[in-house]
Amino acid sequence: MAEKDSPIPPHTGEIPLVVPTAKNADQYIQASSSTKDSNVTGSVAPPQKIPPQLKVLIVAAFAIALGFGLIAPVLPRFAASFNVGAMAAALVVSMFAVMRLAFAPASGKIITLLGERPTYIAGLLIVALSSLGVAFSWDFYSLLLFRALGGVGSVMFTVSAMGLIVRYAPQSLRGRISGYYATSFLLGNILGPVMGATMAGLGMRLPFTIYAVMLFIAATVVFVYLKEVEDKNAGAQTMQPALTFKQALGFENYRGALVTNFAMGWAALGIRISLMPLAAVALLAQYHSGELYDAEAGGTVLAGVALALYAAGNAVTQNISGSLSDKSGRRTLIFVGLLLSGASTIAVGFSTTPVIFCVFSVLTGIGTGLLGPSLQASVADVIGSNRSGGTVLSTFQMLSDLGQIVGPLLAGFVVDQWGYGAAFGISGALLILCSLAWRPGHRPRFPAQWADKSYSGK
Repeated sequence: MAEKDSPIPPHTGEIPLVVPTAKNADQYIQASSSTKDSNVTGSVAPPQKIPPQLKVLIVAAFAIALGFGLIAPVLPRFAASFNVGAMAAALVVSMFAVMRLAFAPASGKIITLLGERPTYIAGLLIVALSSLGVAFSWDFYSLLLFRALGGVGSVMFTVSAMGLIVRYAPQSLRGRISGYYATSFLLGNILGPVMGATMAGLGMRLPFTIYAVMLFIAATVVFVYLKEVEDKNAGAQTMQPALTFKQALGFENYRGALVTNFAMGWAALGIRISLMPLAAVALLAQYHSGELYDAEAGGTVLAGVALALYAAGNAVTQNISGSLSDKSGRRTLIFVGLLLSGASTIAVGFSTTPVIFCVFSVLTGIGTGLLGPSLQASVADVIGSNRSGGTVLSTFQMLSDLGQIVGPLLAGFVVDQWGYGAAFGISGALLILCSLAWRPGHRPRFPAQWADKSYSGK
């Protein structure tokens, strides 16, 4: 009987074990011998370093987040200064997120057409110009228009930054670099409001001007430095055709990443901002029931402390978990992070004392810090370093934005009907439900013909 080569299973990517036979014995012995010799005489490869172009992106991310944190506390009051109601002022804040969601598919196509670097720079410039427009807006409608344009630019540079990380980050460093990038954004968002507080007496238009200047500087640095690096690396690698969204859906890890990012947008980003301050007030009102106590003022302080503790737990964990995911795989950390953040989110809603409220806020931050870098790295693994995946990345980002919009609305409805415990309970349960997609011991399926040679899905 003629021998046949064992095919690679098309939906698992598993490489079959080749058993030595008389036909290939000489090759097998020669390969084994050369492997032993290389183990004895070969030198250990030096550890890989973070590519310099990614260091530029990490610093730029900090500057962008710092500026955003600078304007975030001012924007609602600035909108209200045009003699509009609270709902109209909230619309200015929401318009940014709505435009990010609406323009996400187009941004993916732009990246595929123009590339990550031009799209990133164009996005920064659009946000910078829109921020200047906000600073000099003459009425409410001009303010609304400029904020909408800012949302368009924001999704452009956010998705293209993810694409640049995919392109330049070695596979063995993707989790670590994703952790650094996310931490730089987080630190900027923490320090930005602090800077804004020191400038409170200088007017509400100045922060938007400063933000625009910071973005112009960041765009210039990225334009000059990344162009120099790309020129040096020109021709170093052959780019493959872009990975399409339909092809990416064949990867079980990508499907899991989509639903997980939606849940993260809902629970970790959406209700954390919209409901945590209100839940803190309700907790203190019940905790000090029958006493002469200002629950509104105390709730503001408690919410600020809880959010700061969440951010601290998240920042400390992200760098550690990013490095761990490069060594031990993505799925385990995502699974543990979803369970921890989900259970802690539920516990926040049922907290009976301020201390318990703060403790579970920290644990929620640790949980999201465990899974965040691994989640982004898992999507990067699907795309690989030698091809673009603009639509794949933009859809991944779009699910997070959708969660941030839908989550607070539905959770707010649940609060009105059944209270904060039910709202946080549903949000935490959603995170726990997503953990099933990353359960330990399960070997994710993927189309081997679209996967990198080194892709395992772990």
